[in-house]
Amino acid sequence: MINIHPALISIGLLTISNVFMTFAWYAHLKSMNHKPWIVAALVSWGIALFEYLLQVPANRIGFTVMNIGQLKVLQEVITLSVFVPFAVIYMKEPLKLDYLWAGLCLLGAVFFIFRSKFSAA
Repeated sequence: MINIHPALISIGLLTISNVFMTFAWYAHLKSMNHKPWIVAALVSWGIALFEYLLQVPANRIGFTVMNIGQLKVLQEVITLSVFVPFAVIYMKEPLKLDYLWAGLCLLGAVFFIFRSKFSAA
């Protein structure tokens, strides 16, 4: 049997979860903008169910090897990594340098939140 590190399982599940989350939060702005908001909300809740079915086990698995702060920063990095292609490809938004700057700020957050894992004890 293949032994996959819990952090990698968590990252994979969080990435898929974020795809559902991004569509639940934003796709209705393009695809359902002519529908009443309550319809969009109900559809979004339906999509969000799949997000939670992946996100909850992802965080439980990740918590076996990371602390809550590390999980949160990881989630934010994954969120931006999923959101930018969604915004550019699906929503047809222009690719902006602001996404790069935000990504660099998140890299700084990753450094600070994970540095204790890599420092000599």
